[in-house]
Order: sequence, then structure tokens, then C-alpha cells
Amino acid sequence: MRRVAAVLLLLAWQAGSAEERRSGFDFMSRSTQAMQRDDGLNPAMLWVRDGERQWSVKAGRADRSCADCHGELARSMKGVAVRYPAFDSAGGQPLTLSARINACRVRHQQAAPLAAESEALLGLESAVAMASRGLPIAPPDDARLAPFRAEGRRLFLQRQGQLDLSCAMCHDRHAGGRLGGSVIPQGHATGYPLYRLEWQALGSLQRRLRNCLNGVRAELPPFGAPELVALELYLAQRAAGLPLESPGVRP
Repeated sequence: MRRVAAVLLLLAWQAGSAEERRSGFDFMSRSTQAMQRDDGLNPAMLWVRDGERQWSVKAGRADRSCADCHGELARSMKGVAVRYPAFDSAGGQPLTLSARINACRVRHQQAAPLAAESEALLGLESAVAMASRGLPIAPPDDARLAPFRAEGRRLFLQRQGQLDLSCAMCHDRHAGGRLGGSVIPQGHATGYPLYRLEWQALGSLQRRLRNCLNGVRAELPPFGAPELVALELYLAQRAAGLPLESPGVRP
């Protein structure tokens, strides 16, 4: 009888978890939550401040800054980050927020793109994302994104690597459980770029996705690879309506 009761409780918990979406913030310790809540304690703010500085720095052959086109960062970028990834008509493909920043550098500043995971790119991305902090994630209702988003969902459900695990197996089926002593979150990308205590640095969502793929011993696509962008698209849809927390903190 006890085993039957335990199974019923587990099934009830799984059914309830499918209805209630929760940020990874809810699964953290109180001390880590306090670090994210307080900008004076949040290490990610170092990157945000550098991004705010870069916003007004002229670059490239066009000798223009982000501010020259967009004006004040907090005002002009409010609501932007919650709509990415978005479809880029000029390139005919979806762009992440960091890819949009680089596209603007190349097209409008006539400057070289910033390297993936570089301090400069993470700084600008985190500063732009912070302008939308607290707003609900709102993926674009753009039919051109549908096939890319469907591919992201397929990848989320697909078993990968030598461990033969999928994203869904951890973050849908076993969210709230434990893996190696750590609580498994639901996997909603609400805080990126974020400061991860394990990294002792700020990192992008794609860095985290590559970490997960490395954990299941799968091949690692390069930063900016179509499959990573597709996963970002699906994750944005999966987290739609949840508030953006960037810059977040995670264990």
C-alpha cells in the first residue's frame, strides 16, 4: 500500500508541475536568491555597467555608437530583450539578442563583430537585457519563426549523447528532483545572460546549453550554430509570460 501511495503522490506531483511554471530562481538557496535581488551584491552588475559604458563608445569606420542611433539605453531598449530571438529579414534567419548586437555593429557601425562569450559582447547584451527586467517574456508572433521553433522543440525532446538523455527528461519529467545533490529546475531561460557561481563569471544561454550537452556527452555545436538558436527559440516560447530576470544569478 505504501508503494502504491508513493506512486500516486509522484503522479500527482508530476501533473501539478506541468501546470505551474517556475523560474530557476525559485529552486535556489535563500543566499543565492538574495544575491540576485540586490544589485549591490549581484556580480553580473559589473558586466552591466561595462555594457552601459560601451553603449556610448563610438566604433568602426562609421564612427558611431549605439547611443547615436538608439539614444538612452534604458528607454530605447525597454521591451527589446523579451522579444528575442527574432527573425532578421535581411539575413533570412532568426537572430539571438547577441547576434543582433553584432549585426548592428557590422551593418551600422561598420565594425568587426564581437567574439562569442567575450566580455564586451556579454556586457552589451546584459545591459540591453536589464532594460527589460521584470517584463514578461513575449516571443514574436511571426510565422517565419515556426519551422525554427519546431526544430528547437524536436531537439529539446531528442535523446542525445552517450548518456542518451534529452532536455525534457530532466527539466520536464524530473524538475524539482535532485541530480548530484542539486535541485533540477524546470529549465526556463529567464535570467540570461547570468552570473553562474560554478563559472565565477557571466555567461550566455548558449554557454549553458553547451554545458548541458557536454554533461550528456554529446557533440558540442559552436556558438551561434542553428541548433542552438532553434533551442533558444523554443525555450523562449516555453517560458512565455514569465518575467525576465536578467541579469540573473545561478548556483
